[in-house]
Amino acid sequence: MSRANEPGGVLDRPPLKVALLGCGVVGSAVARLLIEQHDDLAARVGAPLELAGIAVRRPNRHPDVPAELLTTDAQALVERADIDLVIEVIGGIEPARTLLLSALKAGKSVVSANKALLAEDGSTLHAAASANGADLYYEASVAGAIPLLRPLRESLAGDRINRVMGIVNGTTNFILSQMTATGAGFSEALAEATALGYAEADPTADVDGYDAAAKAAILAGLAFHTPVTAADVYREGISEVTAADVASAAAMNCTVKLLAICERAGTEAAPTVSVRVHPAMIPNSHPLAGVGDAYNAVFVEAAAAGSLMFYGRGAGGEPTASAVLGDLVAVARNRVSGSRGAGESAYADLPITPIGDVITRYHVALDVADRPGVLAAVAGAFAENGVSIQTVRQEGRGADATLVLVTHAAPDSALAATVESLSGRDFIRRAGSVMRVEGLTGE
Repeated sequence: MSRANEPGGVLDRPPLKVALLGCGVVGSAVARLLIEQHDDLAARVGAPLELAGIAVRRPNRHPDVPAELLTTDAQALVERADIDLVIEVIGGIEPARTLLLSALKAGKSVVSANKALLAEDGSTLHAAASANGADLYYEASVAGAIPLLRPLRESLAGDRINRVMGIVNGTTNFILSQMTATGAGFSEALAEATALGYAEADPTADVDGYDAAAKAAILAGLAFHTPVTAADVYREGISEVTAADVASAAAMNCTVKLLAICERAGTEAAPTVSVRVHPAMIPNSHPLAGVGDAYNAVFVEAAAAGSLMFYGRGAGGEPTASAVLGDLVAVARNRVSGSRGAGESAYADLPITPIGDVITRYHVALDVADRPGVLAAVAGAFAENGVSIQTVRQEGRGADATLVLVTHAAPDSALAATVESLSGRDFIRRAGSVMRVEGLTGE
């Protein structure tokens, strides 16, 4: 018999009652694991965890869940006097925000996987938690099962983080990985992702970068102790990435990834924060280049710790449920001991750098007229805007002539102005590809 089952053991103590909001792919995995691992979780927490109710929209769709646990009245469940802890996995802004604020104002600790809500109004939730002695944990909101937010918030709390760069959306990573492996175009790769269940019927949130932008906002807020919302994040999706872009990256020994990039910018005296999501070419030697399929990985650069990489499954029922339960154990332990975990740290309140001021590099492919003087004219346009060219090569001849250029680092606005000025020249047939480059040497 385990010590938890001994007379006077933790299983004899009053249980902490848990309300679960949502019972979809993640919620159902959470409910199942709470029941299956009941004794182990009690031993880890110091008291039993009792699933006291599950709020759903359609109870008849959950035949495997005891009927007495199901309710369609989420507000009443949250307001029950016997509920100690609330898990939210319904997603979206409302009614999730109202429900979680009700829980926090009643002093009930919250575990959430809701990246959209946290990226839009996380500060309000944190303020409610702080004012009422409750915890707000949300490890599952970014990168599924990968332990990432707690290391940023706790393990690296004594360090200065300079950059967080990662692949935080499995759908887009699968699509780009397929384009790289097979030479397929975006539409074909998206169709395969949809057929395999990696992409939703409406993939907009993923392929247009909204999902990654919400996660980038959460990461930047934790890394730089600054309130960051999804609206602060510069965002581009992958729908304009072509098979030619992927092939051009391969010719440079690079690969194309949708990256969330959060970095300390500005000067030492006047620091700022840059937060952006966009496709980029990265060298095949970079640790993120080998992250394939629907996996996530985040690369953290800290002043003292150096470079750290976090890798694993970024989505799915059981991986995300693992992160939810990890947070649940943490907030339950705090409740048993009468303590609280770390709250929001936003003391730095650094300004956000506009994308035009971000220092970056470009890969530009221009379909050009194959005649003398064109290269000099193109180089002159770059020089006029203060952009230095690192490499240039010509592919094809005649009607198929293309100039491929990679720049040195320059303000994003200067690079955009260069491309815009070239688009009106009579010797430019088309700007076939314009993509940022990350991680190359010689910047």
